[in-house]
Amino acid sequence: MSAVFSSPAVAAQILAVIVSVVVYRRYIHPLSEIPGPFWASITRLWQICYLLKGEEALEVVALHDKHGHFVRIAPNEVSVSHPDGPRLLLLAPLRKGNWYTLFALPDWRFQNPMSTLDPKEKVERSKWLSSGYSLSNILKSEEYIDKNIAHLQDWMDKYAADHKPMHLDKFLSYTVFDNTGEALFSEPFGFISEGRDVGGALRNNEILNPVVAAFGFLTVFQWIFANPVVTWLGVLPMGHLFDTTTRAMKKRQKNPDARFDIAAHWFRMQQKNPDRLSLRQVEAQATLSVGGGADTISCGIQSFVYHMMRRPELWERARHEIDAVNKDGICQGTPVSFSEAQNMPFLQACVKEALRILGPTPSGLPRVAPKGGLSIGDRHFPEGTVLSIHGHVMQLSKEHWGPDAREFNPNRWFADDIGTKEKFWLVFGVGYNSCPGQHLARVQITKMAATIVRDYDILQVDPCSEWKWKAYISIVPHSWPVYVQKRTLRYKQ
Repeated sequence: MSAVFSSPAVAAQILAVIVSVVVYRRYIHPLSEIPGPFWASITRLWQICYLLKGEEALEVVALHDKHGHFVRIAPNEVSVSHPDGPRLLLLAPLRKGNWYTLFALPDWRFQNPMSTLDPKEKVERSKWLSSGYSLSNILKSEEYIDKNIAHLQDWMDKYAADHKPMHLDKFLSYTVFDNTGEALFSEPFGFISEGRDVGGALRNNEILNPVVAAFGFLTVFQWIFANPVVTWLGVLPMGHLFDTTTRAMKKRQKNPDARFDIAAHWFRMQQKNPDRLSLRQVEAQATLSVGGGADTISCGIQSFVYHMMRRPELWERARHEIDAVNKDGICQGTPVSFSEAQNMPFLQACVKEALRILGPTPSGLPRVAPKGGLSIGDRHFPEGTVLSIHGHVMQLSKEHWGPDAREFNPNRWFADDIGTKEKFWLVFGVGYNSCPGQHLARVQITKMAATIVRDYDILQVDPCSEWKWKAYISIVPHSWPVYVQKRTLRYKQ
């Protein structure tokens, strides 16, 4: 009897179980015929490794280039680039994959629409929060957003006068985070006025990005690292981000003179519907907005400046579009107003192209095949299969965007068939889980893009060097220092 339970026997039994699982997943599983990396077919760790390295987005693009519309990226998950994918997966009321539970920040108690998997429940939670994100409400904060952009301009002017290299990526992030504070709480966090990462909050957010992206697939790690005790201790980035947000919220609640900002909408809805919307859910949504929203907006404006800077002829064309209306008193404000900038067709094409070529949200958008399974093209996927759409894959697809899909070309937005192609532009998502903060993103990116093009020339310190970026939940670009030259303005201020 003792021999049965000896260490070699136990080890052999464990090995037999592992081999059986590997053989089943690789050769017998219903998805075994879907092409993809060997390791991806037997373990989720393949995807997690690429996520932690910030390389999953490009790797999945390469896999689709090699294998076509369907790539197996985990034992029970298939990445889809089929043209019917967005319609069948994102526009349909399908349950989201378990990965979305990671958006309950800082721990499982703080549920929000993004972390909610059931589509009906998600829509129900969203309706109590969505009014705060309306464009009309965001524009109430425009004059305060202008103040932060003016601080950015002060820093750009200083670096221009000193003829010193500027890490513009950092200052754009400072501005965006402070604008998010203004829109949410009627008060900036103080990053751009001081020109630094106050309290290391942004650095903590950079650390949080890959950790959360990877741990979203590992429920056991969510319970270990994203629980009330860890939140209370504040030893992980989730706690720092939550503390930054809750301090701002508490200060906002004590400020009777604050304008009717996003938080005010949420507070009012919570007071009217305490059984439907708890204060904890409001805190959860605020934390998500600060941590996730600001990062993605920063990436968007960085992509615009970087790609336009490397194509001076496009910069001049966008500037000419602005200069052409100066004589009529348009685009003369500092900074440029949203209403004026959004009516610049070529500028808007450049913004959309910048978001396409480097979409700020590269992660897959997983959905679960419903009862009876789901057919896409000539493939049928059984019930429970996780089917994901990667925005980065769809937006760089030569099938969907043409042979120049990997090139920055704003002119594509004036093509006759752009209406057909635009359904593959998934920057803000589509369907019931589309980004609630997209109006805040559009306002900021549009205003900053128009103002910077109009007022400055941006030259890369090393024109031969390409920037660096990592793709986690959002894309985090870095390492593209520039020289800023202030333009001699020809309009009234």
